[in-house]
Order: sequence, then C-alpha cells, then structure tokens
Amino acid sequence: MNEISWKPVKRFITSVALATAGLAFSTTSFAWLEDQSGELDAAMHLKPDLENGRDVFEVCAGCHLTEGWGKKDGTFPQLAGQHKEVLIKQLADIRAGNRDNPTMYPFAQPEAIGGAQALADVVAYIAKLPMNPDNGKGPWPEGTPEFEKGKKLYEDNCVKCHGKHGEGNAKKFYPRIQGQHYLYMLRQFEWIRDGKRRNANPEMVKQIKNFTDEQEKLVINYVSRIPVPKEDLAPSKDWLNPDFD
Repeated sequence: MNEISWKPVKRFITSVALATAGLAFSTTSFAWLEDQSGELDAAMHLKPDLENGRDVFEVCAGCHLTEGWGKKDGTFPQLAGQHKEVLIKQLADIRAGNRDNPTMYPFAQPEAIGGAQALADVVAYIAKLPMNPDNGKGPWPEGTPEFEKGKKLYEDNCVKCHGKHGEGNAKKFYPRIQGQHYLYMLRQFEWIRDGKRRNANPEMVKQIKNFTDEQEKLVINYVSRIPVPKEDLAPSKDWLNPDFD
C-alpha cells in the first residue's frame, strides 16, 4: 500500500492524552441512537467537501490504509464503500463517548480533525472509495456443510436488518457487512452479543444473544463470502488510491 505523509498527523499528537479520558463507561447501557451533542444530525445535513475529506482521511489512513481497506487480520475494518450514514454515526458515537474505542478515540476528536463539517467531509470521501476485491474470508468455502449452515443462520437471523446480500440499510444506520473482514466481524459479533459494544442496536443484541461460538463462526464465515457487486470493487487487489500517490 502507499506510504502516506504524516505531516497532518503531527498537529494531532496533543490530542493523544484524550485517549485516557472519558473511557470508563458502563457496559450495560446502550447508546444506540443517542445524539445529545446534535453532531450526528448536523453532519447528516451538511454538504460534504471531498477535498477536505481527503485531507482528513490522511489521518485515518494510518490504520485503515490509504485505500480504506483495513486489514485481513481483523485489527482494522474495511471502511471503503460503507454507508456514509453508518460512518457518521460511528464517528459521532466515539466522539461523544457512546462507543468505546481507545485506539481511535484521540484521532476522532474535534480537536484533531474538526467539527461536524469534517465528519460530513471524510465519510463522503470514504464512502466513494472502491472496496477490496480480496477481503479476509472465513475457513469454509461455498459448497461445504459449514457454509450452508452459516447461510441458514444468516437467513433466519440477519436478513431483516442487513439485507439479503449484506448490503445494510443506510437510513436505519445498519452497516454494509458484505466485503468486511471475517476476523473483524467475529470480534464485533462477540462484543455485541456479550454487551461490550455499547452503541450496538439493542434489537441485534437480543437476536444473537443465544448464539454459540460455533454458530457465530458459521454465520460470519458466510457473511465474509457474500459477493460484493463488481461495480463497487477496485479493479484488483493491488489497486492503490491515486489520491495518495
């Protein structure tokens, strides 16, 4: 992947101290659609500036890569192609303390990247990035009994919100999960099931609370193998974001 310039990051270093502030939140209360600051609603209605979005994304690229593809090992999710509404909500939740993410927290703060306009700008930029045609997948390919079991679990439990093809629902803040890395989704599924991700949709928590670890792996394996529409993919797994040449 491309090397990026770290000059814009230097002015954010002073915000790292924020990482230890305000992170001791309860894991029993949910903050699904709280927007006490009004930032989520504001960002949703602002006209994005893609040039500024590119500049802000340079900070994000340090972890999510300049292509927005994250990492197959599940350390960082693929952001490219995600609904901008979902991205805005997650950023706003981290900034407001509704989602615990100590690694990302200091770099998501207004002191680091700007206010609601910056959120609108960067998510619009991310949403238009082509997705990785070689996302991290689970161990069971199509045609195996495990794949079919995962497909059945998905159809019985997940289609209503995430859609038949994992396309999500932007208006309801349901994320696009097709093309996401298997290991990242495993971790998030477990955290949601076990009440560790406080901004999770309570309906999803109820839906998956009785999933076993094996069922979790089966359904996420299936999701990781849902095909992404060709028009949403980069031309190859070696594609580099030309904005960071």
